[in-house]
This record gives sequence, C-alpha cells and structure tokens, in this order.
Amino acid sequence: MNQINDNSSDLAALQDRAAALVEAALQAGADACDTVVATSRSTGIDVREGSVEETDSSENSAFSLRAFVGSCSASVSANRVDDTKALANRVVAMAKVSPADAHGGLADPDLLATGFRDLDLFDSHSLSMDAMGDLARTCEQEALSVDGVTKSSGASCACSVGGTVLATSNGFVGSYRATRFSLSVSAVAGDGTSMERDYDFDSQRHFSDLRSAKDIGGRAGKRAAERVNPRQVKTQTATVIFDPRVSRGLVSHLAGAVSGTSIARKTSFLRDDLGQLVFGRGVAIIDEPHILRGSASRPFDAEGVAQDDLRLVDDGELQTWLLDSATGRELGMRTNGRANRAGSGTSPGATNLTLLAGQRSPQDMMGNLKTGFYVTELIGQGVDLVTGDYSRGASGFWIEEGELAFPVSEITIAGNLRDMFARLEPANDLDKRYGTNAPTVAIEGMTLAGR
Repeated sequence: MNQINDNSSDLAALQDRAAALVEAALQAGADACDTVVATSRSTGIDVREGSVEETDSSENSAFSLRAFVGSCSASVSANRVDDTKALANRVVAMAKVSPADAHGGLADPDLLATGFRDLDLFDSHSLSMDAMGDLARTCEQEALSVDGVTKSSGASCACSVGGTVLATSNGFVGSYRATRFSLSVSAVAGDGTSMERDYDFDSQRHFSDLRSAKDIGGRAGKRAAERVNPRQVKTQTATVIFDPRVSRGLVSHLAGAVSGTSIARKTSFLRDDLGQLVFGRGVAIIDEPHILRGSASRPFDAEGVAQDDLRLVDDGELQTWLLDSATGRELGMRTNGRANRAGSGTSPGATNLTLLAGQRSPQDMMGNLKTGFYVTELIGQGVDLVTGDYSRGASGFWIEEGELAFPVSEITIAGNLRDMFARLEPANDLDKRYGTNAPTVAIEGMTLAGR
C-alpha cells in the first residue's frame, strides 16, 4: 500500500489563501463574504471478465468566493487564483447589480463552530492501481464462482482524498480532510431472455472498514442467482417489506420533504405537519454529523455553523426542519447547522441520517404474513414530494406462509408517503454503514400492480 500524503500543510496554506480572498472582497466593498476551497484527488479502476476496462486518475481544486453588498449577493468560482484583487472586484461588482434577497447573509457569529472534533475521516493509506485491480478481480471472481452466475457486468475499485476549507468575514476559518474507499461488482445469472442482474458494494472512509472483496462478490453473485426465473403476481393490496438496500430511500424521501427549502417554497406534503404525528409511535429518525468515520460526517457545516445531533422524528412526531441560515430566517427559525454548499449559496440537507431500529426481526415480520412482497430493488423516480404520491417499479420475492417463495419482477408498488410513513414499522437489523441508514421496513396496505 502507498501512503496518501498528509496534506495538512497544504490545507493550512489554502486557509491563508481563503482568508486573503475574504480580505480582498472586504477591501473591494463587500459588506460580508465567505470563501470555500475544495480539493480532491482520486484513482479508480474498472475490471470486466478479468481484464482492465478503464482506469481513472484525477486531481482538482476549486475556489468559490461569495460576496454580500447589502441584501444582494453574487458568487464566482475559479480553479486557481492568481489575482485575488481582480476576483474580489469582479464578485463585488456582480453583487451590486444582483437581485436583493431579504433572507440572505452569513450565519450569526454566535452560532459558528469552535474547537473542531477529530472525526477520524482521514486514512493515511491508499491503494496502488495494481492493488485496486487485484481487489476488483477478486470481487468479480467470487461473484462468478456462485452457481448459476453466467457472467459479470464488471467490478470497480476506487479511492479518493479531499480537503475542504471555509473562511468567512465574520470570523470563521476551518478545514478538514476526508478519504473514501469503495468496491463494487455487478453479476448476471441465467441465459438468454431469462438473465437477471444484481450487485453489491461498499464505501467507507477507512480502508480497514471496507468489507472484503470475497464478501462483496459472493453476495452479488448469490443475489443474482436467486432472481432467476421471476414471476408476476396479480394486482392486489399487500404488505410490502423493504430490504435495507431500498428502505434507505424512504428515509431520503423524508429528508427531501423536511428540507427548509421545500418548506419555504411550499413544495412539501409535510409543510403543515411540524409537531404532528407523521409516523407510528416509537419511530425515531436522527441526523448525526459527528459519527466517527461516518460517511457523511463533518466538523462544521457549509456556513461554519456548529452542529448537534438532530432528531427529525421522535416517537413518531415530526420535530424540526433541516435548516441553513437563509431558510431559517425565511421561516422565522434558527439554522440547525445543516447547510450544504449549492451553486452560489447554500441549501439545507442531512448528514448521517438514520431510521432507528424497531423491536421485531425481519423473520418475525415475514412469519406473520400469509402473503406479501419482499422488495430488493426499485426502479424509476415516481415520487412526488409535493403531494406525497409514490409509484415505483419493483422486483424482489413473493412471501407465502411467512417464507420467501419465489422471485418476482415487473411489479409496480404504489401508495402515498403520508400513509406509508404512518404504517411504517422498522425491524431490528439496522446497520449504520452509510450516509443514509435504515433497517428492514414493513408497510401494510400498499397497492401492487401486476398482471
């Protein structure tokens, strides 16, 4: 293994450059401003049938300077900054002729983070291209060794390191580094028109936390083989059980519906439900920005605001919105440190978002069903967060007498997220490995459109 260079000295230099940009914008006439510097370096390899299909190596850096003149603002970006004065003059001139935004501006100084936590997001080891190729081949070979698997759709391995620097005119300067390692494979089982595909992957901050290539390949092959010769079922109403791979999507839909942007624009079906019972009693959803080695962890948000754990849902009741400073002001609330950088400004979003585990096991959930549908894959984007309407193509397995009976495909599952959330029951098999996490989930009374 090769060492990833410890770029803490590089980040210190970038902090100085970011602070210089802020000072230049103030001298050019800005009332307030901030600078974000993002750097990244990544390598990756794609393998198919044992041969290298593609390799990739990239290195990028970007400077973004945002300036406020009164209630007007503008932003400029550049890959390098040779003339800070010229860039500052340009963004201030743009801000002076931009439309006013009564809710814009930097975060309140008393909310800014200090004493940043070490979240262990940086791993000093990376993989050579040869080592990544070996991992991808091992992953693919393990998938191909599963009975019934006939070919591979390819395996990939990648590693990256990035740095983020933020400096603001109201006194914040901070930076952090993070790495990521990923491994994936897609396997095909069956022949001719009866071929079925499935996959597996993992992505972690530290290489030592990544699941083994044999485990990932074996699971992908097994999943593909189990899907061969699927059937259709008749149109009906049934209990649908979502595998954790797809139940995470339900949590993502909630995050979109409780974004301060959606609430302010009145484009969320939950816009009038703050403090109301949205899920069943006992259901809790929490956002945790400071999980050690967490996939979406960070020591401060995109405005430099300190972050605490946030219970979006507690005992079934919707507790708060995801807010940055602008949406907080528009809604008469205070930011809760969920700002993400978005274009010329910020927008609110979640960090490590988790639907907490319930009491029953997935086996207990299925054991009580005479018939039902266990979903392992969803297709399409048929979710309307304005109305809550939900309709997506699905495949998985039919449940009979509490057991998985046969594979099923070409099914559409439909409902409304409001009703689905109210009937949602989480199982006890939560695995918090990703940025969005959920256990197996059961929802009664969904509509299945089949033959």
